[in-house]
Amino acid sequence: MKRKVLFLIFILIISIFTQAHAFSDVNRGDWYYDNVSEMTRQGYLKGYDDGSFRPSDIITNAELVSVVCRVSGLKENNSGNKHWADGMVQSALKAGFFDWDEIPPTGETYDEPINRQLSIKIVMKAFLPGRSGDYNNVSTAVRDFAKLDGRYYDSVIAAYSENVIFGDENGNLNPKSSLTRAEACAIIMRAANIKGGLTPYEPPASQTTKPITLRTGGVSENGYLSVEGTRLVNERGDTVVLHGMSSHGLQWFGNFASGNAVKAIADRGANLFRCAMYTDEGGYIADKTVKDTLIRAVDSAIGQDMYVIIDWHILSDGNPLTHAEEAEQFFAEMSARYKDSPAVIYEICNEPNGNITWNENVRPYAERIISVIRENSNGIILVGSPTWSQDLHEAAKNPLNGENLMYTCHFYAGTHTDWLRQRIAECGLPVFVSEWGTSSADGNGGVYLDEAKKWIDFMNERGISWANWSLCDKNESSAALKNNANLNDGISDDELTESGKFVFNNF
Repeated sequence: MKRKVLFLIFILIISIFTQAHAFSDVNRGDWYYDNVSEMTRQGYLKGYDDGSFRPSDIITNAELVSVVCRVSGLKENNSGNKHWADGMVQSALKAGFFDWDEIPPTGETYDEPINRQLSIKIVMKAFLPGRSGDYNNVSTAVRDFAKLDGRYYDSVIAAYSENVIFGDENGNLNPKSSLTRAEACAIIMRAANIKGGLTPYEPPASQTTKPITLRTGGVSENGYLSVEGTRLVNERGDTVVLHGMSSHGLQWFGNFASGNAVKAIADRGANLFRCAMYTDEGGYIADKTVKDTLIRAVDSAIGQDMYVIIDWHILSDGNPLTHAEEAEQFFAEMSARYKDSPAVIYEICNEPNGNITWNENVRPYAERIISVIRENSNGIILVGSPTWSQDLHEAAKNPLNGENLMYTCHFYAGTHTDWLRQRIAECGLPVFVSEWGTSSADGNGGVYLDEAKKWIDFMNERGISWANWSLCDKNESSAALKNNANLNDGISDDELTESGKFVFNNF
């Protein structure tokens, strides 16, 4: 069993620091330096195991509530929920920091990004209850005051009047946008200083560090998967990571989705296989027999105790609504066929692209297909986003409703670098990298192993599951296999390309 401990920020898993910690990405001169340093010195903050603080990462409901409770001295309630922050959330709810509908104590929104107006209310209720301000002055000074929900007027007016919050350079508060970790520290510190300042954090004597363990393994070990916050978890609530390969187009390289091929990657340590069934490009829409190749591959993966993705692989048909009716029929059939299998994951739109948007094209399509699948299965559903499944920030503004939904991100190491990793870090969504390559985005160039290693470290650190593109011998640098590789008797290192060796070593 492979295990990797992830250390979470904001004392998600509590560990006291008696001295200020020098974060690699918090430097003198940064506007948030003093706030972060003081909160760390007093024991309220802890960084990642790589020494970073990640000040621009988006903070979640659970994270903000947890640190506010500890700074304000609120004690943790006994928790009946598996979520690490449930005890603090329950205490904050009982104390009146927020209302039931704002952060339901049932836990489904704990790991979603918190918006500014709610965070301001929580901070003011915790540190400066009863403070007030002048409505006329604040509503005139704040240019986007009308965007506030009425229930937050009093808290925002008081916070603005007490200089706990300020507008941006245009005088806007952006009340419904998300909040970064650095911004959260600033608001908490301003309110705490007005109240009287920080005192060192003293965790309960009985409290011990409880690391999150990432589990690999197959279906027999993990069973039905579900989504808890931003994590993929097994039947016991343990975080699970899936690592494996994607086929290339089944209409071209179906021989590398055979039973022997699937067994070969399972024998090398993969616990995931993705069946890329193109819709256009001579795929399913033109040739329905491609579905038979997919079914054989799915059944082979199940037989190898692997999880398997049924991928509706739109590409040149960039708008998922183009073949929405066919998709409904297909996923109705597949979800009925595999309704009793914990192994099957449904990827409903590979890479939306072209002149489309999340709200007008992808989201309404996803709602249609999700409802079809849910008639038969509550399995994991993967949803792409515009710009070849990279516009996670757009999906985060208006996420889908429902359980066991994840959002795909696709990257190629030679084209997509820090900016896309930052987008994943900030979106606050449960992310599944259902396709990535060591090459440039066109499948050639490279291979870019230094950048691919950065991606692997990034995904490992966050427990993000992935499938590499692709298990075939196509003459392109993203292919894992050399020409004429024979998988009937397994896969030897001699049959792997430079890309293939790198990927297989990371199963």
